[in-house]
Amino acid sequence: MLRQAEPRKALLDALEGVERLVLLGDVVELLEGREARAMEVAEPVLRELGARVGARGEVIVVPGNHDVALVQPWLRAQQTPLAVDTAVRVDASPLLVRLASWLEPARVRVHYPGVWLSERVWATHGHYLDRHLLPESAYGIARGLFGRVPRGGATPIEYERAGGPSLTRLEALLTRWLPRPLASLVDDVAELLRASTMPGIPRRLLSHRLAPVTAMLLGVQMRRASIPALARVVHRLEVDADWVIFGHVHRRGPLAGDDPRRWRGPGGRPRIVNTGSWVYEPLLVHRAGASNPYWPGGAILLDDGLEPQAIGLLDHLDEGSFGRGA
Repeated sequence: MLRQAEPRKALLDALEGVERLVLLGDVVELLEGREARAMEVAEPVLRELGARVGARGEVIVVPGNHDVALVQPWLRAQQTPLAVDTAVRVDASPLLVRLASWLEPARVRVHYPGVWLSERVWATHGHYLDRHLLPESAYGIARGLFGRVPRGGATPIEYERAGGPSLTRLEALLTRWLPRPLASLVDDVAELLRASTMPGIPRRLLSHRLAPVTAMLLGVQMRRASIPALARVVHRLEVDADWVIFGHVHRRGPLAGDDPRRWRGPGGRPRIVNTGSWVYEPLLVHRAGASNPYWPGGAILLDDGLEPQAIGLLDHLDEGSFGRGA
């Protein structure tokens, strides 16, 4: 969406006076192995964001599964345990050096796999939840082959190295080697897998042309699994937060009409909010309107002393403004 003038202007206008911008993963599409093109597309947008935040503000980059290559060389060289909010050197990779330079004159910090935004608010891209999307008993017999899901007291490196069913690994394997049309299809299927597990998604939003695939995916996935999966990650990493902000599944919320009880971990903590995304996903939002939780343009507003709030910066635009051919 940010390659287009109207959506980009909406974000830049929203950044007026903002002291801190957190880019919570999947900022650049590096999973498909086409990094030169991805960086070319990202550069002008990131330069505008850095200029708008300015020298008095800061940008925090928290890589996700699609742009973990920004910090991968540094991760592999790490000699000390990875904490839940580890600060990463801006020169961790040549790609990260370039990306950080585009965000100047803003001050740039990089954290992985998450970052504390205040004493009680932790933010992460959220891709570790993929480890918990399938019932562990479903592949318990094969754990010697697939590896183990991290248990309580786990460290982030255990999620990085764990075997087992992972959409992230499947995406990385298939989208890197398949021809572009098939790679795009694999990416869409992976997003539908995650979308199908989110609370309250109306099944009518999924195209009738993909009904057989959708039915299969809904059958494989545990309904309403993604938030519980994220809560498991938070528990097993022993993150003591009142609020957790994540993205990854592209489902902004909670919104009006959402059951707030479904946006909490066991016992009511932590409370969980999702940024949504800036990707136009026609299988989910075609002819749906801005009230749809997958409508692009999502963000979380975090003001001092107030609860994190899910907002939609493109809710004033209709589908015709999205330039789907771009």
